[in-house]
Amino acid sequence: MREMPEFPLKVFYDGSCHICSAEMSLYMKKDHGGRLQFIDISDPGFNPLEYGISLDDFMYQMHAIDRRGNMYRGVDAFRAIWRAFPGSSWYGTLGTLTASPVVRPIARLAYRIFARFRGYLPKRRAAACRIGRRPSGLFFQARRKPDNRQKE
Repeated sequence: MREMPEFPLKVFYDGSCHICSAEMSLYMKKDHGGRLQFIDISDPGFNPLEYGISLDDFMYQMHAIDRRGNMYRGVDAFRAIWRAFPGSSWYGTLGTLTASPVVRPIARLAYRIFARFRGYLPKRRAAACRIGRRPSGLFFQARRKPDNRQKE
C-alpha cells in the first residue's frame, strides 16, 4: 500500500471473533474523526454480495475499502486503518515498520498464520469465528440470562 487511503474507510471485521472485536473496539473508541466506518460481517443482515466479495473471502482476512473503492486486505487493511490516526506516533510507527521491505513479508506471513488459526481462538457470543461458514441468526442474537437475584 503506497498511497494514502481516501477516507472514509469502510472496515470489515468479524464481530463473532473475540480478538477481532477487541481490536476494532480499540479503534472505535479512539478519535478517528469519522474517518472509519465499521461493518460487522457476522451480522445476519450483512450482504457480502453488495461489495462483490464472498463471505468466505471476508472471513478469511481483514478487508477495508476506501471512498475511491480501493481495496486493502490483511496487513494492508491495518495500515490503512492506522492512517486514520495521524496524530498517533504508535500507529505511524507500526505503519512504517510493516511497510518496510524487511518486515512486510514477515508481517504478512504472521497475519496469514493468525487468519488461518483464529477460528480456534477464544470465542465471543455463542458462535465461533466462522471461517467459511454463513452466520446462523440463532447464534448471533443477544441473549440475556435471567436475573435471579432478589430485589431489595
